[in-house]
Amino acid sequence: MSDLKPVRIIAFPGAPNLPTFAAIEKGYFADEGLAVELALTASSVAQAERTAAGEFDIVFTAFDNVVAYGEGQGAAADGVDPDYVVLTGATQLELAIVTAPEVKAYADLKGRSIALDALTTGFAFVLFDMMEKSGLGRDDVTFAAVGATPQRWQSVKAGDHAATLTIEPFTSIARRSGFNVLDVSSNHFASYQGGTIAARRAYAAENPETVKAFIRAYLKGLAWTLDPANREAGAALLQSRMPDIQPAAVPSIMASLLSPRSGLTPGAHILPDGMRTVLDLRSRYGKGGETLTDIEKYLDLSFFEAVAGGK
Repeated sequence: MSDLKPVRIIAFPGAPNLPTFAAIEKGYFADEGLAVELALTASSVAQAERTAAGEFDIVFTAFDNVVAYGEGQGAAADGVDPDYVVLTGATQLELAIVTAPEVKAYADLKGRSIALDALTTGFAFVLFDMMEKSGLGRDDVTFAAVGATPQRWQSVKAGDHAATLTIEPFTSIARRSGFNVLDVSSNHFASYQGGTIAARRAYAAENPETVKAFIRAYLKGLAWTLDPANREAGAALLQSRMPDIQPAAVPSIMASLLSPRSGLTPGAHILPDGMRTVLDLRSRYGKGGETLTDIEKYLDLSFFEAVAGGK
């Protein structure tokens, strides 16, 4: 029987999982005494529901999801509380509006349907803001809650919807499949805290050494991923874990993933300005009606700081 301690992770499908893949493949988690079980979620709602039910310990999720459930504005049913708290940063996310081939301008989306994960998530708010800045009103289109990026991309590919938001590798996959990238969020936001590594507050409080061990291993996987010497091996690992990626798309996917402007955050540090962008968008588009400004209430960086301090 293994002496490794199981740690259950749930994440969204996408290239930003490469440091986790690396930490698994290179044995960094095992070196820390951990047996990681990685599951991919079909949507932010499913992620929250399953985490609230106690199925997962560590959660790779958008910072806005942490804020939403912390403020009682989550997209899941009333009473579902995954009790998220941010442990580290992960990505400065670049979201792309991928559209059907005939949609070449925002105006072409009038009267069409756009696929989203859920209608009250931060990524939806990013889309609303990009539309507003580009002269397209929310009443000009319809929205459908479809789920995570793979499902949304497939719905556009199948012609069920005219557009959606994507992250890599799905942005490059869509572009190489003849679909348009109408706009990207980095054209509108200087900083946006996309992904974070979070946990259930209770789990983190009860398992501080496990949380620190997880962070140490993840940081090793991140450093390996960001090392230019490992770029070719990282691309091969990503393709092995995500076989739908076309080989010709790999260079653009890796370039986006390894750019701090649109991908992984070096050192997994949080992006305070990017977090404030998230709070501003939720203040304007969320259902709470209050102005949110305090990022600290959603964070517990004590584990990360202990690891950084060699503890």
